[in-house]
Amino acid sequence: MTTVDTNHDAPTAEQAQQALLALRAEIGKAVVGNDQAVLYLVLGLLCRGHVLLEGVPGVAKTLLVRALATALALEHSRIQFTPDLMPGDVTGSQIYDPHSAEFTFRRGPVFTNLLLADEINRTPPKTQSALLESMEERQVSVDGVPQPLPDPFIVIATQNPIEQEGTYPLPEAQLDRFLFKVDVQLPGRDDEFRILQRHAAGFDPRDLTAAGLRPVAGPAHIAAARQAITQVAISPEVLAYTVDLCRATRTSPAVAHGASTRGATALMAASRAFAWLNGRGYVTPDDVKAVAVAVLRHRLHLRPEHEVEGVTAEGVLTSLLMSVPVPV
Repeated sequence: MTTVDTNHDAPTAEQAQQALLALRAEIGKAVVGNDQAVLYLVLGLLCRGHVLLEGVPGVAKTLLVRALATALALEHSRIQFTPDLMPGDVTGSQIYDPHSAEFTFRRGPVFTNLLLADEINRTPPKTQSALLESMEERQVSVDGVPQPLPDPFIVIATQNPIEQEGTYPLPEAQLDRFLFKVDVQLPGRDDEFRILQRHAAGFDPRDLTAAGLRPVAGPAHIAAARQAITQVAISPEVLAYTVDLCRATRTSPAVAHGASTRGATALMAASRAFAWLNGRGYVTPDDVKAVAVAVLRHRLHLRPEHEVEGVTAEGVLTSLLMSVPVPV
């Protein structure tokens, strides 16, 4: 795989920011539209957070992740989740070696930097949960012995809407491990026209190198960016606003279970990364608002009677963003 040149000093924060902005532009060579999804994938990398992409088949979810992997100088692998996939197919398993008469651990595809968990909700919960330890602890335990995963490590999962045939809802504990849930929508007319134009001109989604994609950022840029984000200031007033917003989800009459404290810390981390990526050294309430829906939508569990009436998590959050007092 082509790699980014790393034969010079570690990049500065400014160089890291430029590389990550270039990353977004590079993905655009293969993916038309979906700018918000690209943004959240980049923010996920910066926050050490995992991203769940949801959409009907055929909206370029897998292509989006493959383009990200191509534009990064990182190892990547893909697991196609199916009903017969076993946990060991994800994490790896002990294999008996007849020559040494010993069991040795054969690493599974989870041992990578960027893992594409494709159609994660087409496999039963037992196999879905095999990713839990990897996502939370960045390790896999084998016979009680932890096997650390590479750094950086991020899971980007795609799933079909749960109304689709042959899907299994993700366990709540696993949903909560995703930093963002992004709804990937069908493109608008103009974007769909541009997609067809590209295909008519010979674009092959299976050969992204031929489409001109190249690695523009690597582990050093990600590490420099993460370090810079820790220096982004967040005032007590903005922290209080973040807390109030999450607490409001717990008291909404339409919500049975609101965002947990993990959700509040995730919202704070995403806000800081968003502020830094936009060139600011401090977080504003608008930064919190910009990422709130993607961070919190999958952490809200609505009351059945309100779901029947058509209430959605996005609608609840939009209402709260307008009603929770914003600090001056």
